[in-house]
Amino acid sequence: MKHNYYSLDLKTSKITDSFWNNYIALVKDVVIPYQWEALNDRIKDAAPSYAIKNFKIAAGLEVGEFGGMVFQDSDLAKWLEAVGYSLQTTPDKTLEALADSVIDLLEKAQGKDGYLNTYFTLKSPDKRWTNLWECHELYCAGHMMEASVAYYYGTGKRKFLDIMCRFADYIDTIFGSEPEKLKGYSGHPEIELALYKLYGATENEKYLKLSKYFIDERGQSPNYFQKEWKKLGGVSHWGRTTVPCPDGSYTQSHIPVREQTVAIGHAVRGVYLYSGMADIARETNDDTLLNACKTLWENIVTKQMYITGGIGSTKEGEAFTFDYDLPNDTVYAETCASIGLIFFAKRMLLLEAKGEYADVIERALFNTVMSAMSLDGKKFFYVNPLEVWPEASEKSPIKTHIKIERQKWFACACCPPNIARLFSSLGEYIYTYSEDSIYLHQYIGGTADIEASFGRISLALTTNYPFKGDSTLRVKATSGKSFKLALRIPGWCNNYSININGQSYDKQSLDNGYALIERKWLEGDIIGLSFDMTPQFLYANPKVRADAGKVALQRGPLVYCLEEADNGDNLSALSVIRSEGLSIEEDNSLIQGGVIIKAKGLRLNETDSDSSLYSPLKKVEVPVDLKAIPYSFWGNRKLGEMLVWIREK
Repeated sequence: MKHNYYSLDLKTSKITDSFWNNYIALVKDVVIPYQWEALNDRIKDAAPSYAIKNFKIAAGLEVGEFGGMVFQDSDLAKWLEAVGYSLQTTPDKTLEALADSVIDLLEKAQGKDGYLNTYFTLKSPDKRWTNLWECHELYCAGHMMEASVAYYYGTGKRKFLDIMCRFADYIDTIFGSEPEKLKGYSGHPEIELALYKLYGATENEKYLKLSKYFIDERGQSPNYFQKEWKKLGGVSHWGRTTVPCPDGSYTQSHIPVREQTVAIGHAVRGVYLYSGMADIARETNDDTLLNACKTLWENIVTKQMYITGGIGSTKEGEAFTFDYDLPNDTVYAETCASIGLIFFAKRMLLLEAKGEYADVIERALFNTVMSAMSLDGKKFFYVNPLEVWPEASEKSPIKTHIKIERQKWFACACCPPNIARLFSSLGEYIYTYSEDSIYLHQYIGGTADIEASFGRISLALTTNYPFKGDSTLRVKATSGKSFKLALRIPGWCNNYSININGQSYDKQSLDNGYALIERKWLEGDIIGLSFDMTPQFLYANPKVRADAGKVALQRGPLVYCLEEADNGDNLSALSVIRSEGLSIEEDNSLIQGGVIIKAKGLRLNETDSDSSLYSPLKKVEVPVDLKAIPYSFWGNRKLGEMLVWIREK
C-alpha cells in the first residue's frame, strides 16, 4: 500500500503566532546562545558540558583529556540541529558564522577514514565498535547526521553534510549483512531515522539501505548484544563492573522489530526506534513494519502514556514498565521521551491521516515539553512529575530524581538541546497534504504554501490557541480545482462550529478525527472554526491505580495542576467538589493571555486536637477555593508542592 502523505518544510510553513512566536524567538535569542555558553562550560554553578573542549582536543587545538559522558558529542549535535532549523526560518549571519566555526572544528576532529567521535578518538581509539550495547557511537553519529541535514537545508552549505556523508560511508563499510561486516546495531536507536534523513538530503540509496539494515537486523537471533557481552567478559562500560547478560528488552532488541507488540525498555530508545521504523515503512511500502508501528503506538497511548503526554514511568532504566503502571510521584517521563513520541506521531501522520496522532503531538507539546523549559529559557526539567513534595524529593531515596526546580544544565544534558531543536522545527508539524487533500493538524498560526496535484494553495491561519478556541483559516486557491481541507477536531473537543465566509457550515463529513470540507476553493475564502473550551474533569482508566478516586482538570489542550503558591501546602489533603463545577479567569501573572481554572474544594482539617498518627475519628473537611494553573507553567514562581491528580468529592 502506497502512503502518499507529504509534509512541508520550514520555508513553506512559517509560524506567525501570538503564542508560539514568543517561544521561537526565545529559542533563537536566548536558548541557543545560552546553550552555546553551556557547551563551552561558561554557565556559573552549572554542570560542565565538555562538549566543545572535547572537539578542540580531538582536533589538536588543545591538550587535555576527554570529559563527560560517552555520548557527550550528541549535545553539540542537537544544538547545531536547532541552529539549522532556526536559520531556515530566520537567517542570522552572526549565528551562521558561529556554527560554521563549529563545523570547521568537526572537520579537524574527523579521522581520515571518516570516523568522528571524541570519546573513542581521545580515550579508547582501539575500542571502536566493541560495545555498541552501551557506548552510543551510532547514536552520536545519528544526531550529527540529523544536524548536518538541518544545517544544509538552512544554509545551502554542504560542508557539514559532506563530513557526515564521509562518516556514513565509513559506517557502511563496518556494518551489513555481508560476511566480512559486523551484524550489529545501535544500543540507543537514533541512527536509523538519521540515515533516512541523510538519504532524503542526498538521494544516496546507500543510506536508506543501511537504515533498513539496522532495523531489520535488530533482535535477530543470536542476539548481538549478548555476543558482545561475552567478548567484554560481562564488564559494563558504566562502573567497570560485571553485569548480567542483557536480554535485549532494555534496548528493544529482545525480538525482531516486526514481532514487537508492547513498548518496553528505555523509553527514548523505544520511540526513536519506532520513528525510524515508520520512516522505512513509508519509504519501502512495508505494511508488516507499519502494522508493528501501529501496534506499538496503540500500546503506548492507550496503556502507558501520562495525561501530560509523558512516557517512561520509572527511574530505573528511564523505562516503560507495564500496562497501566503510571505513578505520579516517582514517575520519570523524561523530556526527550515526549519529544521522541512527537517524532513518532509525526511520522505516523505521514503513513495514516488519523487525528489521534496529531492529538498526542498536541498533548505532549503543550504539556510535558513546554513545562520542561522555564519561561526565561535558561532552566530545564529532565524529569516531568505529576506530583511534587519537596521534602520527599530531598529525603526519599526513590524520589531524589524528582526536582522541584528546573536546572541550569545537566551532566547528561540531552533534554535542553532537544527542546530547542523541536521548537525551532515546529513549522514542520502543522500541515500535511495528499493527492486530494490538505490536512491541518496543529492550530499554530502562520502561513503555508503548498504545491499539490490540485494546484498551488496558500493558507494563512490566525488563532489564539491554546487559551481560546477560535481560529480563522484564509484560503488562496487559483486553480479552480476541487480539493478537500481536513481540519482536525481535537479529541478533547466535545462541541465545535465551522463557518465559511461568515455563513454557518454543517455539511462537513468526519473522518478519523478530521472535518472534511470538499469544494472548489476560491481566492479569499475564509473558514472560521470555534472549539468549545469549557474546562473538563478527566478520569483515568480504573486500572491506573495511582489515579483511582481522583480527577484531573483540562481546558483545551492544556492539563492543569495545583501549586502550593496558590493553594497552600499538603496538596494531598485537598479534594475538588465536582458538583460545584469549574470556572475560568484570565490571569496574566504567568503568561500574557493565560487562563486559570477555579473550583470549590475541601481540605482535611489539620488543626484538630487529635494529633495521633492514626485515629478512628474521621477528619473534618473545611471548604476552600481552589486555583489551578496550566501544568506547562508550574515551577516558575516560588518553590513548593505541585499536584495534577486531585481527590474528588
